[in-house]
Amino acid sequence: MEHMIFKDVGVIGYAEALRIQEQLVAEVQQGGEEALLLLEHLPVYTIGAGGDRGNVLDPELEPVRVNRGGDVTYHGPGQLVCYPILDLSRRGRDLHRYLRFLERFLVELCAGLGVGCHTVPGRTGVWTGNGKLASIGVGVRRWVSMHGFALNVSPDTAPFSRINPCGMPGCSITSLSLELGEELFVDELKEMVAIRFQPLLNLHLPR
Repeated sequence: MEHMIFKDVGVIGYAEALRIQEQLVAEVQQGGEEALLLLEHLPVYTIGAGGDRGNVLDPELEPVRVNRGGDVTYHGPGQLVCYPILDLSRRGRDLHRYLRFLERFLVELCAGLGVGCHTVPGRTGVWTGNGKLASIGVGVRRWVSMHGFALNVSPDTAPFSRINPCGMPGCSITSLSLELGEELFVDELKEMVAIRFQPLLNLHLPR
């Protein structure tokens, strides 16, 4: 099994995380090892390249426009953000299949914590009966992936009220802590992701 680099960079600003991603993407394009970047963001709103500015409900907000799919979302402390930097040219060159893998990974990860969740046809992400639990938005450069998923562990969900999350009016937001009725911490989830991500990736998107 080829090695994958896991980088835990703690709580950082969006611009710094993007800089690290771009560096890792360049390294993978040059034949370097794939990587998984694990972090929490300082509070920020971002919007995908084709996202609708009309989904920003607060006129004072100025989300960061980024080269990923999806619409507007919020990132902040208490949310586990994972950015896989993968060589998809060697994993099937199928972006749809990669998105479905990320959903499957999240569903299985949450099931391991006792939280049942599901996907919604036509909507990328993961939900419970109480609302959206995780958002997914990816980008590729020469078939190397960047961006990824954000899993709500124990964030303040109030900032989501200033947007239509992922372009969906009235979209309820939930978290693992709300689902379980007890507080979880992002660091606990980072350990689970580091253990489970690569084996499931190699099973469903082998090189």
